[in-house]
Amino acid sequence: MTASTAAVSPALERGGLREVSALAWPVILSQISSTLMGVVDSAMVGRLGATELAAVGFANVWSWTLFSLFFGAATGVQTFVAQHHGAGDERRCGAWVWHAGVVLVPAAGLVATAIALLAPSLLALLGPSAGLQDAALEFLRPRLLGLVGTTVAFLWTSFFRGIGDTRTPMVGAVLANVLNAALAYGLIFGAAGFPRLGVMGSGVAMAVAEWSLAGFLAVAAMRRATRVRFETAPAAPRLVDTRRVLRTGLPIGGQWVLDMSAFAVFTTLVARMGDASMAASQAFIALLSLSFMQASGLSIAAATLVGRYVGASDPAAAERSFRTALGLAAALGATVGALFLTVPDPLFRLFTRDDAVLQLGGPLLALGAGFQFLDALGIVASGALRGAGDTRWPFLAQAGLAWLLFLPAAYVLGVALGGGLRGAWTGGLLYVAALAVAFLWRFRMGNWRQIRI
Repeated sequence: MTASTAAVSPALERGGLREVSALAWPVILSQISSTLMGVVDSAMVGRLGATELAAVGFANVWSWTLFSLFFGAATGVQTFVAQHHGAGDERRCGAWVWHAGVVLVPAAGLVATAIALLAPSLLALLGPSAGLQDAALEFLRPRLLGLVGTTVAFLWTSFFRGIGDTRTPMVGAVLANVLNAALAYGLIFGAAGFPRLGVMGSGVAMAVAEWSLAGFLAVAAMRRATRVRFETAPAAPRLVDTRRVLRTGLPIGGQWVLDMSAFAVFTTLVARMGDASMAASQAFIALLSLSFMQASGLSIAAATLVGRYVGASDPAAAERSFRTALGLAAALGATVGALFLTVPDPLFRLFTRDDAVLQLGGPLLALGAGFQFLDALGIVASGALRGAGDTRWPFLAQAGLAWLLFLPAAYVLGVALGGGLRGAWTGGLLYVAALAVAFLWRFRMGNWRQIRI
């Protein structure tokens, strides 16, 4: 084999299987580990009862929705870091965390305070059962503290992923998940000398774990070698650069907010169908999140590599990175779909033994097989667009489809036509299919090649 032949091996070339996989697997493990924080807590809380499980799911969806503007905007840091890294301008990478954080972290703290004060009125307005409202309040107040820490963690995670270091966030996520599991078990059930706090214990455990992750990543970023090479030490933010990173990041955050707010309204619709429907939906979401995070890991790898090669003026390698990540997402989606179809009952029994909830679970996982496969394709395409700096068009497309397709379809199929929980989630399936088509089309059109951030 000649040197030139070896150079074009699909697995070894820029954006090939080896490069995408090397970046993606730590991210996938990190994302799954972070997701397990919620899955483990849901499984534990589910032992307290269907109402408690429903309450944690309901509160988590709404709180994550209200903070997703900050989380999404923080991921804009990755685009700038990746493009500077690809252009060989490494000493400008670290400052982007401070340019974005000076606005996002204080704003997240203000929102957390406002929600804590208004939570009882907001929950009453949304209208779930009285028991669900009480349990959700117990969980929510400590949980809000953790979401500010998650904003900090997103900023540093975006920096590390932008420079191609996906292992440091992975280690942090695994350690945080272990800490969360241990604390949640002790605080929910009163084990190992901890007070028995029930659903409140789940919120406390998550908050401690999330701030621990933020601290771990900040300390890692301040290691001498990283601090000198990428200038990560605290720096006075420049207004012009703060505006630039927010101009790119806020559409990502807006995309997440509008998508999540549509999903939160959907969750409220489900909660009004009864606590058993909400509990089944929460267990279903927890299972979907495991496959979602695999796709999310590949999306982050695609965003990093597309950004790197746009910065290096190599659009062919950027496009190859996208195609490779998309193929891996399709393979993983097919595998998870087969699992959903073959063993639905054992999967749902991880969360509950309530007969009413289990009866609703099997049909949901049949839908979930197609849902998570199509969702994976759209997630990877969205990440590739984000890496290139194409954030405004996806924001508008996702917002439009979430509010003009997802919610109307869920209401018509679930309520107006009497389809119940399965009908409502069929509306979700139509939405993720349309979103995947839109994002894949956008990347294929190539508009991202002309975008400058």
